[in-house]
Amino acid sequence: MRAQREDGYDDLLDALADDDGYYYACPAGHGSLPPREVCPTCGDDELTTEPLPDTGTVVTFTEIAVPSPSFSGQTPVVVIADFGPVRLTGRFVDEPDRLEVGSAVAPTVASSPDGGRHVGVRLASER
Repeated sequence: MRAQREDGYDDLLDALADDDGYYYACPAGHGSLPPREVCPTCGDDELTTEPLPDTGTVVTFTEIAVPSPSFSGQTPVVVIADFGPVRLTGRFVDEPDRLEVGSAVAPTVASSPDGGRHVGVRLASER
């Protein structure tokens, strides 16, 4: 578990927990997730906060066969999902046998066994 709060990232986690996720957009329309101070695509520093779509589509996923010590005894599944202007990477919190490429997912906050928080996704139908 992290000892101190990370501005930007923890703010995003708080927003996801409140079903109020967001992303940053630059004037050119590129999207990125916090924490960012400049657009990673074009370098523009005039970012606006935009609402994250409620659902996204799974692009790919993988089962972690050798997890970090904080997930000892578990087999986490990590998902990359397309949420329009941004792609979100998070741990899948539902039963992995129900997951497939193209599944509709919703962003959430997941927790590791040691109490750390991180971005998660769940099936949109389980929301």
